[in-house]
Amino acid sequence: MIASEELAEERDAMDGFRGPLAVALPAEWITLIAQPEDALPLPPASDSSVWDAVDETTLAAIAAVADAERGTPWPQPLASAAARVHRDGDRVAWEQPAFARTHRLTRAAVMVATTREGAARGDAWIDEVVDGIVLLCEQSSWCWPAHDDTWERHGSVLATVTDPFLDLGAGEVVAQLAWIDQLLGAELDARYPGVRSRMRHEARTRVFAPFRARRDWHWIGLDGDVHNWNPWIHGNVLVAALRLLDEPGDAAVRAEVIELAVGGLDRYVAALPDDGAIDEGYEYWWNGACRALEALDVLAHATAGRVSLGAAVPALRATVAFPHRMHLGAGWYLNLADGQARPVEHKPWHALFRAAIRAGDDDARRHALAQRGAGTPLADASSGAGRTLLALADAQWRSAASATSPLPASVWLPSVEVLLARGRDGDAAGLALAVKGGHNGEHHNHNDVGSFVVASDGVPVLVDAGRPTYTKQTFGPGRYDIWTMQSAWHSVPMVDGAGQPAGARFHARLIEATDAGVTLDLAPAYATGALDALVRTARLDRATGHVEISDTWSASAPVEIVEHLIVAGDVEIVPAHLGGGARIRPLEGGSPVRLRWPAGITAALEVRTVDDPMLTAVWGDRLTRIRLDVGARDSFHLTVERDDMIAEDPA
Repeated sequence: MIASEELAEERDAMDGFRGPLAVALPAEWITLIAQPEDALPLPPASDSSVWDAVDETTLAAIAAVADAERGTPWPQPLASAAARVHRDGDRVAWEQPAFARTHRLTRAAVMVATTREGAARGDAWIDEVVDGIVLLCEQSSWCWPAHDDTWERHGSVLATVTDPFLDLGAGEVVAQLAWIDQLLGAELDARYPGVRSRMRHEARTRVFAPFRARRDWHWIGLDGDVHNWNPWIHGNVLVAALRLLDEPGDAAVRAEVIELAVGGLDRYVAALPDDGAIDEGYEYWWNGACRALEALDVLAHATAGRVSLGAAVPALRATVAFPHRMHLGAGWYLNLADGQARPVEHKPWHALFRAAIRAGDDDARRHALAQRGAGTPLADASSGAGRTLLALADAQWRSAASATSPLPASVWLPSVEVLLARGRDGDAAGLALAVKGGHNGEHHNHNDVGSFVVASDGVPVLVDAGRPTYTKQTFGPGRYDIWTMQSAWHSVPMVDGAGQPAGARFHARLIEATDAGVTLDLAPAYATGALDALVRTARLDRATGHVEISDTWSASAPVEIVEHLIVAGDVEIVPAHLGGGARIRPLEGGSPVRLRWPAGITAALEVRTVDDPMLTAVWGDRLTRIRLDVGARDSFHLTVERDDMIAEDPA
C-alpha cells in the first residue's frame, strides 16, 4: 500500500512543505497502516466485554433522550433555512436541525452497541441507525451553508451537488459514518445489506474526491494562515479514509488521502507555538489543537504505535496544558476571542485525558478528571460520534479516580502575550488577574489589545463578553459592527473617542512580564498619530490580594482618554464621601469586590441588555460598562480588592 512516486512528486511540487511531523515520520510509514477493519481504535459492538461495561450514568443519560426521540420525525434541515444565510445572515435555522440529526444518530448507535435485551429491541435500534444514515446520504449537502462557496462559484444560494464543498460539516458527517461503520458494520450487513456501500459512495463523492481534486482549500493553510479548520477537517478525513476506503482497488487512493491528511496536519502543527497557546482561545482549543492530538492518536493506533508523533513535537506536548492554564475556577475560563467564559456545551474531557496520558502531563490529566463530578456523564452525543464512542469504550477513563484541577498560580504564554495570575497554586479563592497583549489580527479576533479580566473566587467580575450567536455577519465585512467585537466593550482605553482598529499591525509592545504582572505599551494598537505611548501595567499584588491596573500616556498633542470597565454582576457607584469607586456583587459564587480610582474622575454606568442565547447562558440578562472620563490627566490607576463590607454583611 505504498503511495506512487508520481503522487509524491506531485505533492512536493504543489507546496514543498516539510514540517515537524514529516521530520518525525519514519521512512515508508504509510506501509505501517493497518487494514481498514483494524485501523480505528474502537471495539465493535459485538465486543460485549467493552459495551456491557459502559458507565451506567452516561448510558442512562443517552438512553433517556434516545428513547424519547425514537419513533418521532427526524430533524429536517430545509432548503429555505439554508438560503437564509444569504438573505438575512441566519445560520442557526439550518444548523440546529442538521446538528440534531447527527446527535440523534450517535445516540442510536450507542443504543445498538449497549442493548442486550432481545433481538426485537436491538433490531429496532438498528432501524433507527439506518434511518439516520440514509437521511444523511440523501441530504443534499453535508457542508454548512455558511461555509459553502457555491454562491461565488455558481451563483447559487443552495449547495451545488456536483461541486461539493468540503468544510467542517462534511468532515464531521463522513467521520461519523466511519465510526458507526467500525462499531456496527456486522449488524448493518446482517439487517441492511447494501447500506454500507451507500455510505462509501457518498464518502467518495462528497469528501474523498473533492479533497483530492481541489488543493486550494483555504483551511489547508497554503498561504500560511493556519487555523482550527485545518486539524478539524484533516483529522476527520483521516478517520474516514482509514475505515471507508476498504474496497478492492482502494489501496492507492487510501494511501494518497492518508498522506495528504497527515501532510495537512503538519502545516497546523508547524504553526503551533512552542508554548502551545491558541490565539482563538480556550473554546477553540477543543476544535483545533485537540483535534490534531486526536488525529495523531488515531494514527498511532493505526500503526500499532510505530508512528507516535504527538510525543515527538514539543508544541503538541505543551498545548495539552492549555485548558487548565486558562481555567479560572469551577466552570469558568479565560475567554479570549470568540470563546465563552463559561462553556455551556459538554466538552470532550476524555480527549484531553487521553492526550494528557500520552504527553505525560499529570496536571492536564487531573484537570480532565476534575470535570467529572458525581453523577456527571462521561460523554455526550453533542461532542460527535467519535468522541462519544471512544469515551464510552475507554475503561481507563471510566475507572480513573477523581482529581482536583491544578489551578497554577502563574501562567505566561509569550506567543499570545497572555498572563494569568492568582494568589497561590491550586486555589481559586481571592482575586485572579488575566491580561492580554497580542495584536488585532488574531483568529476570531476582537479589538482588545491590553484588555484584562479579574475573577473573584474563580468567577469573572471584570469580564470579556465573548461573542453572540454566529451569523453571516460574524465572519464578513461587518464583523466589527458587532458590539462584543469592539474595543468599546472591552476593558481598554478609548482614545479621542475611538477604539482600536482591526489588523495585525495594531498590536501591543511588550515591556515586561513577571509571574504576577505585565507591562505593555498599547499605543501601537491605536490609529491616532498623536499618541506617543500608552503604557498599561497590570499586576496582582499577592501580599495584599489586590489587582492594580495603571495606565500612563504621552502624546504630541492633547488626547482625550476614556477608560472602560466591563462588569458582570450588580454594580453601584460609591459616593465620594464614602470613598468613591464602585462596588460589585458578582454572579453566583464570587465574593463582592470594590473598585477604587482617583478622586475627581467622572464615572457613569451604562447597562447593556443581553438577549442573545450565547451571551445570556453565561452572563444572564445584562452586562454593565463603567465609563470613566479621566479628563486632562496623563495617568489612571485602578485598584480591585475584596469588599469586606459587603462580604461581612451580604444583606
